[in-house]
Formats: sequence, C-alpha cells, structure tokens
Amino acid sequence: MSDTPSPAVGDTAPDFNLPDQTDTPHKLSDYRGKWVVLFFYPKDSTPGCTTEACSFRDAKDELTDLGAVVLGMSIGDVKGKAKFANKHELNFPLLADEDHSVAESYGVWGPKKFMGREFLGIKRVSFLIAPDGKIARRWDKVKVKTHDAEVLEALREVQS
Repeated sequence: MSDTPSPAVGDTAPDFNLPDQTDTPHKLSDYRGKWVVLFFYPKDSTPGCTTEACSFRDAKDELTDLGAVVLGMSIGDVKGKAKFANKHELNFPLLADEDHSVAESYGVWGPKKFMGREFLGIKRVSFLIAPDGKIARRWDKVKVKTHDAEVLEALREVQS
C-alpha cells in the first residue's frame, strides 16, 4: 500500500497514462478543458461493477451534453477490459491499472472485506475532475444503481 495521501476536493488530480480496452493510451492531462468523470471499480464483469458501468453507458449522451467524458478504471489487463466492454457495449474507455499504481495515487487501493475475507483491492470511489484538472467532487460511498444520476446532478450544480 502507498503512503500517498488521497487527493481531496480542490487538489489537482494525479496524472496518469494507461491503456484502455483497445490498448489506446489515455493521459488525464490530455483531457484538460473537459470535465472528467473518473470512476474506480473493483473488478471487470462483476455484478456491481457491471451495473455501474452500464449506468454510465446509458447516461453518456447526457454527460457529453454537459461537456464531460467518462473514464472507468480498475486492475486487470487490457484483454479483460475488452471482454467486459464488448459484452456490455460500453461506450467509454476502461483503463487497465494493472499494477494499481494509479489507484494508489488516488488513495483508492487498500484493505477490503468480502465474505469474511480481507484482501487488498480497489475501492469503489469516483471523482469529478474540472476542466482545470482540479477535483471538483469525490464520492466515497457509491451506490451503483443511482451513481450516474448523482454525477449528472453534481455536474449541473458545478456548472451553474
């Protein structure tokens, strides 16, 4: 685990350069001038992660109308991301943080519990990053069924 503190609202979002499901590299700094919805999810093709990703897929037009791009990120390789994206027709980049270094820089890599077992993994956390690269919102307790609506509401709020 990293000793890097988790970035807070108002901090500059840590830059990264990671491949997506088509092996195309994405740098956060390349998105300056746009709103970025960066959502960290624990694992490809699991029920909660599928629900969350599909809700962002379905909200993509509204998010685009508000000047936002969506980037999903988790551990796992490009091949797994491609399978997940193709199966669910996901229309945004899924970034492969195989060594969890970006998750660590965002403070979302750490101990988790599932079915009585403790392990290290990515926590379900999302960030709304402003066009200037600063974090405008952070969600630590994501409810996968309603998170897209929360993000849309926050985008409208920060833009008004």
